[in-house]
Amino acid sequence: MATASFNMQSVFAGGLATRKINTNKLSVAGNFTNLKRNYPVGVRCMAEGEPKKDESAPSTSASQPLSSSASPPPPPPPTKPKVSTKFSDLLAFSGPAPERINGRLAMVGFVAALAVELSKGENVFAQISDGGVSWFLGTTVILTLASLVPLFKGITAESKSKGFMTSNAELWNGRFAMLGLVALAFTEFVKGGTLV
Repeated sequence: MATASFNMQSVFAGGLATRKINTNKLSVAGNFTNLKRNYPVGVRCMAEGEPKKDESAPSTSASQPLSSSASPPPPPPPTKPKVSTKFSDLLAFSGPAPERINGRLAMVGFVAALAVELSKGENVFAQISDGGVSWFLGTTVILTLASLVPLFKGITAESKSKGFMTSNAELWNGRFAMLGLVALAFTEFVKGGTLV
């Protein structure tokens, strides 16, 4: 039993090197300090919470765990990815602002065009010629400023996405609203009147 245990220990300690064992005296012949170890060793600790106190070990003042009143230091806050707040980066073709702002304007415009069409019976082109340009410009300025202010502060839409209302869903809704607004105007132009 002792020989098998020693063999297992020697495999773990020095790899699969051959050793001579004298089973009568349980002594080891050879020098183990010159063994090559060519295998990597890694240790991971997956424990959570506070360490458990070992009752069998004598406690000294140096090895005593922290008292229950002292709490461990809080973990450092997660680092935020650096977001450019330069005007040219925000409004670049692949920047965060253009598609999001256009999508928001299209969502408002599509709903407003359908609401006015249902209430007054006017098509999109009649709505624009009857004072719709001033409403369009006012809405554009307000939504653009409201969309750019958080971006200038370094706050991204992805950081505020939670649950059902995600930034990805907003982009897709904006894309569909842009397509819907163009399709509504094209259909009314071809039909020559209101859609509804």
